[in-house]
Amino acid sequence: MAKLVEVVPNFSEGRRPEVLQQIIDEIVSVDGITLLDKEMDADHNRAVVTYVGGPDQAVEAAFRAMKKASQVIDLRTHKGEHPRMGATDVVPFVPISDMSEAEAIALAKMLGERVGNELQIPIYLYESAATRPDRVNLAEVRRGEYEGIRDEIETNPDRKPDYGPAKVHPQAGCTAVGVRFPLVAFNCYLNTPDVSVAKKVAKAIRNRSGGYMYCKALGFEIKDRNMAQVSMNLVHYLKTPIYRVFNTIESEAARWGTAVYSSEVVGLVPNQALINCAKHYLKLENFTKDQILEEKLQQAQEQSAKEKGIKDFIEAVASSAPAPGGGSVSACVGSLSAALAGMVCRLTVGKKKYADVKDELTTVMIRADELKEQLYKLVSDDAKAFDEVMASFKMPKKTEEEIAARDEAIQKATIKATQVPLQVMESAYEAIKLAQIVANKGNVNSLSDAGVSALSGRTAVMGAYMNVRINLPGIEDKDVKDGIVNKAEQIRNDAVKLTEEIEKDVLSRL
Repeated sequence: MAKLVEVVPNFSEGRRPEVLQQIIDEIVSVDGITLLDKEMDADHNRAVVTYVGGPDQAVEAAFRAMKKASQVIDLRTHKGEHPRMGATDVVPFVPISDMSEAEAIALAKMLGERVGNELQIPIYLYESAATRPDRVNLAEVRRGEYEGIRDEIETNPDRKPDYGPAKVHPQAGCTAVGVRFPLVAFNCYLNTPDVSVAKKVAKAIRNRSGGYMYCKALGFEIKDRNMAQVSMNLVHYLKTPIYRVFNTIESEAARWGTAVYSSEVVGLVPNQALINCAKHYLKLENFTKDQILEEKLQQAQEQSAKEKGIKDFIEAVASSAPAPGGGSVSACVGSLSAALAGMVCRLTVGKKKYADVKDELTTVMIRADELKEQLYKLVSDDAKAFDEVMASFKMPKKTEEEIAARDEAIQKATIKATQVPLQVMESAYEAIKLAQIVANKGNVNSLSDAGVSALSGRTAVMGAYMNVRINLPGIEDKDVKDGIVNKAEQIRNDAVKLTEEIEKDVLSRL
């Protein structure tokens, strides 16, 4: 399953769609990012955007969005019902697929450090990424909003940000970046315009006033609907379910002589949150999401795609076609080497016995995942490079101009076909280095996996080395050829030596 993280940035802009679109354009400009949802609220003057992507892509998209927001939103003139402290007010990372909380925290820190350094926007880490107990709760981080933080940040040590200058960005303010459980943004509209009633109801249900542990709530006046609204963030919908909060709002509203007119979910909501509501109100027995038709269809499609992808690659290699061939297989084996190193990290991080290596192996895990993706991409890059060489040889050669163009194309394609396996060698050798770290510091129950990671890396290096060698005779530029040879020989020798050390060490401990 692909590694995915959901990012839900909140921007202090709910009245100018064209401004939000500029920010969204920056997000989707990153390859691999999928926009899931966008919501604007004019009364709150706030927008919530939801997207998913791989770790690196998610961070890059967030950075680009924050940079654009700092240019098109001005906190000095911003007014709205919702509390805010920045043009990009908050950026939560939510682990979705094949991603641990520790990995997501590393992404939050990566984004925070980059934004603080490059955009000079103060960054506060919150929720699971918080570096201090008093910053776990977003409301505490945002206390005083833009104006209050602006007036205190330079003199109050408690306001010092985790990243960036101890001075608010004059236009963009400051931002909270964190990691959280999937959140449900849930609002209830009351049959009254009296905002004091909404505030009393919100006080009764929110955690900091003695209400539900995982409920944050405020009361607002929604002027265009002539209604009061109870606006909530349910930060752990399993422990504080929607239906329980809704029932309490109904009873509290009745106390003050009104009722719930309607409710709404802002943005996306986890499937299980609504299933739990259905189970509660319909009194369903032993009901699970596996009984939902669409869930079963999706599971079947995902399993079929996974099996088909592996089988298709193997069958393509086994066919009479010259590509994908040994170069692609080498890259594939290298990707598996990195994947195994990442697996050992996941089986280690979070266990008390290995608490002293948590940070180091979290870093290794993130790098292993990057190498896994790089090498996986090189599987297809190698096949494409081979196809380009074949295409160059088929170019016309009837005139001197055509012959010269063909010769130039052959040289470019041949050099590229040599550089791709050289990249495989570099990445696979780095995977071997990670294998050594996890063999020494990872979960001892996964020692053999660390060993296989190293051996797979060596196979990838040696296979790619052979593909470098077979292309060398076609390169006419001596300097280019010598540079490739020297680099390839060095990586090969280092990889073989390191793998022998790892193999000996692992076998002595098995």
